[in-house]
Amino acid sequence: MIRINLLAVERKAVKRAVLFPIGQKITAACSAILILAALLVGWRYWSLQQESAAIDKDIAVAQQETTRLHAVIQQVQQFEQQKAQLQQRVVLIEQLRKGQTGPVHMLDQISRSLPPMLWLTQIKQTPNSNEVLIDGRSNTLTSISDFVGGLEQSGYFQKSIEIVSTTSDTSPTAEKAAAATTGEVIKFQIKAVFKTAGEPKAVAGTPTTQRGN
Repeated sequence: MIRINLLAVERKAVKRAVLFPIGQKITAACSAILILAALLVGWRYWSLQQESAAIDKDIAVAQQETTRLHAVIQQVQQFEQQKAQLQQRVVLIEQLRKGQTGPVHMLDQISRSLPPMLWLTQIKQTPNSNEVLIDGRSNTLTSISDFVGGLEQSGYFQKSIEIVSTTSDTSPTAEKAAAATTGEVIKFQIKAVFKTAGEPKAVAGTPTTQRGN
């Protein structure tokens, strides 16, 4: 009698039926993992691209701001240079104004000290010095002495004013002046030193005389 073992066949079929769904599940799980990994890599790549674009945009904005600030800095530097130049000019102008007061007072005091019958022909100041040479004409030596005394008493000239020379003037102009007045015409030159440190007040009693013709 022949016996057939059907139980063994059934067991093999069951094993195959069980193994096949497990393989599909593993395959599906691996596929899902690969898909998720691809999606994650794609999302990360897109995120990095966005960040890179944002950084590039920020860099471009920063470069534009740097260029603008550089131009502003140059303008500020130019303004500072112009300001320094203007300040130097203001200082120079103030110095010139202060320097102008000296000659004004000097001429004023010389004018106030002129006695009658004496007139001036030239006033010359030595460069870079307060020394003044005064040339003039007079009919008498007394007028010259009074002129020197008036300058010394004004307080604007150092005392001991020097009379450099006194000579008779024989020029045609001097002859005409002598003919219009009495006596000879004396040509003189004096040397004085003007005080610039401060502006002393004129000494009281300084003679006020009329300007000679």
